[in-house]
Amino acid sequence: MLLRSKHIVYRRPCGILKSLASLRYCQSTLLCYILRVYGSPECSPQYAVTMLLYSFLLWLITPRSIYATHDIDRRHVVRSFNPHRNASSPTTPLQVGNGNFAFGVDVTGLQTFSPFATMSTWGWHNFSLPTTSGQTSVGDFTGLDWWTHGRLINYNQPNPAESEISNWLIQNPQRVNLATIGLSFSEDDITEDKLENRSQTLDLWTGQISSAFTHKGAPVTVETWADSSSDAIGIAIESELFSSRSLGIFFDFPLPTRNKFDAPFVGVSNATDQHTTILRRGKNSVTIQHDIDATSYYVTVTCDSSADISGPLDGTHRYVLTPSQGVREMRLSVAFSPTPGTDSPSFTEIATTSTAWWESFWKSGAFVDLTKAKSSNATELQRRTILSQYLTAVNSASSYPPQESGLVNNGWYGKFHLEMILWHLLHFARWNQFPLLRRSVPNTYSRFLGSSIQRATLQGYDGARWGKMTDPTGRSAPGEINSLLIWQQPHPLYFAEIEYRSFPNESTLNSWDKILTATADFMVSYAFFNQSTEYYDLGPPMYPASENTNPNVTINPAFELAYWRFGLDVAIKWKERQNLTAPEKWAEVRDNLAPLPVIDDAFAIYEGIPNMWENTTVQDHPAMAAIFGLLPPPYSGPPINMTVARNTADRIRRLWDLEDCWGWDFPMLAMNSLRLGDVDQAVAYLLHPLFEFDDAGYPVGGSRVPTPYFPGSSSFLLAMAMMAGGWDGEPGSHFPEGWNVRVEGFVPGL
Repeated sequence: MLLRSKHIVYRRPCGILKSLASLRYCQSTLLCYILRVYGSPECSPQYAVTMLLYSFLLWLITPRSIYATHDIDRRHVVRSFNPHRNASSPTTPLQVGNGNFAFGVDVTGLQTFSPFATMSTWGWHNFSLPTTSGQTSVGDFTGLDWWTHGRLINYNQPNPAESEISNWLIQNPQRVNLATIGLSFSEDDITEDKLENRSQTLDLWTGQISSAFTHKGAPVTVETWADSSSDAIGIAIESELFSSRSLGIFFDFPLPTRNKFDAPFVGVSNATDQHTTILRRGKNSVTIQHDIDATSYYVTVTCDSSADISGPLDGTHRYVLTPSQGVREMRLSVAFSPTPGTDSPSFTEIATTSTAWWESFWKSGAFVDLTKAKSSNATELQRRTILSQYLTAVNSASSYPPQESGLVNNGWYGKFHLEMILWHLLHFARWNQFPLLRRSVPNTYSRFLGSSIQRATLQGYDGARWGKMTDPTGRSAPGEINSLLIWQQPHPLYFAEIEYRSFPNESTLNSWDKILTATADFMVSYAFFNQSTEYYDLGPPMYPASENTNPNVTINPAFELAYWRFGLDVAIKWKERQNLTAPEKWAEVRDNLAPLPVIDDAFAIYEGIPNMWENTTVQDHPAMAAIFGLLPPPYSGPPINMTVARNTADRIRRLWDLEDCWGWDFPMLAMNSLRLGDVDQAVAYLLHPLFEFDDAGYPVGGSRVPTPYFPGSSSFLLAMAMMAGGWDGEPGSHFPEGWNVRVEGFVPGL
């Protein structure tokens, strides 16, 4: 089905056709590059034939009717914003990666002077458990009991009597910086400042970083790539310094720390006695095994030219690869794996697949072209859009939800937060990049369903209570806020409804049904019937999204109430779409939820909050803006009071302490402004001076969190999708008057 408006083309393909369309974008590119490298000594005939057959099969099965057509010159727009640097950033690298793996580099194209991270989805480590009696296992942790509506409920909170195991559960596991790889100079006193003619460019269209500099009068060029489907990088270095053995490549292995935030660099290199490395030589490669407590992983280096590796150097875990006499160019691949014996792709294979994947990424999905708008604001929005798309594909499109800092550094020990999963990932759906979304959603919810049902059962609730700060084990890290926050609960229902909009089929319904049923069962069970008001209340004890109120008095927060109604509306519709009857309790709770709290004709953070719009009540996340922004108007019950909605937006703009806001707050406010019809205010929020993006597009964390803070990037893209694609009742683009904007491939939002 094809719908057209003045600025936008909406496509609603069925699930199979959409998947084939995404694959078809890469088919012609793959074919082109297969033919280019076929017969290369680095590209095996088996590899080339396999990829050629793959392309041919795609060509056969892809209906001619879904070939992509673009009116926008996407390549030109994308490459117009390639980042360029002449010096390393003190806080952010340039990165290559694929969503599950990323490699960050300084201005040399490696990690020579700035030990930025090499991180993966699987790279986690646990420090040894405590040895204090009664605190030697995860099962020894008991948490704390709180009175909750007349009964004691056990919450996953640090217990002062169990401080060691409590802290261990908070700090473990943490993500590992897999290795530091850089250039090794024959001199000991080389610094970045001593390199001349430094220049570096990231080609967003292919995923290649090209770096160049001069040292001792000799040019050095470095190419850096990441494989599109494995944890491997390709490195090509050319310089006369190789022939004189004045230049080599080092491999170092840092030790993880217990730091809550490890930024800008992850791990330390001066604790060599606490971990070990072992070098094993193969026929055409070497493998270094790194052991940290019970964690082991393997780094395999394959080089196309004669070279020797030595190490570890005294007092370190550093190894140095040096080319043989007369070699001027080295091309190598470095593969990382949690298991030994993993095949390593060649440099050519890595460069080829990277080029093909990134071109297919940019050619598929939705797109916005603001380059014809004669406005510096439009140019900056375009820059942030393109760079955010690249960075979220590298850092967020993983098999688990991303942590706040992606694969750049560690925040909150590298763990991910389920209340942030919507901000991190929903934009992939709105930009029609469903294959990237489906790497982790709904799979994450399916994996964590059992532990979430257990959490709810232990507390006396039905259904599944989703955790907050978690990791691949499914545990929710102990914490008062972690255990009392609730706004992550309806997220699966939002994801499912957005997916059904583009794929209204039985497969979508089935893939989400168990998750949504368990989610709604908890939401209904959690709501407490207040005999005096005859409404169902949310809390206490609880924390709202702003996380800065007294949990013992926080009751019926405005955003959470609206989100609860939205979620139960979706849950009931989900059953109806399957010709099933929803449990009566779902509608009973939905129809009798407490009304949204209003103070002075504006939404309040929670019911009965004292001194609303004063002091600390106007700090942190202004979640009331999401009631009519992120969320659509209610599908059931009384309509939203538009006077109250407008008053709330006005008071936030005038009275909120925006200096205490960061990340997703500004896009959330922009989405609220869009629904209220104030496009200029939406742009102002997206370009607010406190909502910064650096030269390479990384969202600046500010005083509250380190850089980067990727919920800023992903929520920005969510707001831009709303501006470009519109929403129910207001389809089409919503940009400032006079801007010449072209958009492609959006489906209107909720």
